[in-house]
Amino acid sequence: MSNFIEELKEEQLKEVKRQMIIYSQGVQDIIPTEELEKKIAKSILENKPLKIKLGLDPSAPDVHLGHTVVLNKMKQFQDNGHNIQLIIGDFTGKIGDSTGKSVARKQLTEDEVKHNAKTYFEQFAKVIDMEKVELHYNSKWLSDLNFEDVIQLAGKITVARLLERDDFEERIALGKPISLHEFFYPLMQGYDSVVLESDIELGGTDQHFNILMGRHFQEKFGKEKQVALLMPLLEGLDGVEKMSKSKKNYIGIDESPQEMYGKAMSIPDELMVKYFELVTAFTPEQVEIIKNQLHSDELHPRDAKMLLGKTIVEMYHGLEEANSAEQHFVSVFQKGSIPDEMPEVKWSGNDQILILDLLVDLQLLSSKSEARRMIENKGVKINGERIEDTQLKIAVTDGLILQVGKRKFIKIKR
Repeated sequence: MSNFIEELKEEQLKEVKRQMIIYSQGVQDIIPTEELEKKIAKSILENKPLKIKLGLDPSAPDVHLGHTVVLNKMKQFQDNGHNIQLIIGDFTGKIGDSTGKSVARKQLTEDEVKHNAKTYFEQFAKVIDMEKVELHYNSKWLSDLNFEDVIQLAGKITVARLLERDDFEERIALGKPISLHEFFYPLMQGYDSVVLESDIELGGTDQHFNILMGRHFQEKFGKEKQVALLMPLLEGLDGVEKMSKSKKNYIGIDESPQEMYGKAMSIPDELMVKYFELVTAFTPEQVEIIKNQLHSDELHPRDAKMLLGKTIVEMYHGLEEANSAEQHFVSVFQKGSIPDEMPEVKWSGNDQILILDLLVDLQLLSSKSEARRMIENKGVKINGERIEDTQLKIAVTDGLILQVGKRKFIKIKR
């Protein structure tokens, strides 16, 4: 790539620097950084937006804050006038990406792919402007490849290179099988970049190998190579595992304001700065101020967390709901009040019942053993009074309020 930076005027150089600062915020790796800078310079000189690629295999339709790390970065490019290429892997999704998995992924049906994709679009619209997105389904070009085309594509990569992928290496070392079709997933993802002539591909660090395949195949097909922009994986509420619905350590962007705010307040203190950086629209300067204030004890971690919770709720539900969620949290959790509004459940069972059975029957807890542990850990209240006797028999009356943990309330109707 030519060094377009040398052709820039002073104001244009400032614009390149401004965009580089924005795109570098919170990024784990840019491969290579100097090429990103040159691409931005070329875009400014030619007044031509860059093509920013994000590929999705819609295997799970629920979007949580972990997913928005990449979406927020994409929004930054979109806000600066660049074109977003959103690729729905309706073809690759039928194969399944085994990245990070110890076994082959379940292959999706066409109906599953379409249903999950529709749900994605609805939720993505809360972060990026879907009306300005180039939407592509990779079956459009991958379905047209004949067997000879596939053989030629496979001939542009070595088996040794494919085996460099971490999860393949691990499975071989553990004696676990790898099906031949799994090798074709990174090939197809790379070929998507060839067809769309993408300039930049976004993804998490777990997509490092697959995204570099785009650069590899673009070069093999005589195209300008894309830049890989890799975002860190966001730890969930447990502070250890990657945010995941299956790990139950997530904040979903479709959750209620109160639930979203309450979960945000359980984010570990040591991850707060990372959350501000990756899941909010705070500028690098604003994040640095928060970081310094926390370090100097000028800002209490609780207050920082309340700001984070309110910011997250406002992003997905608006300022009015954010204020309401904050007031609810202060009232219920800091002052120990019972909320004015809560779900109501119709009870048609016995007038008297053991507390363990009641908690399970109302689906507040999944089993008697779990209910027993919750009571023993002082996590169950009835009408604001803590329950400590696991063998307590309850008179189920109209208006009875049960509380499990810090955020779960229900009122019984008879």
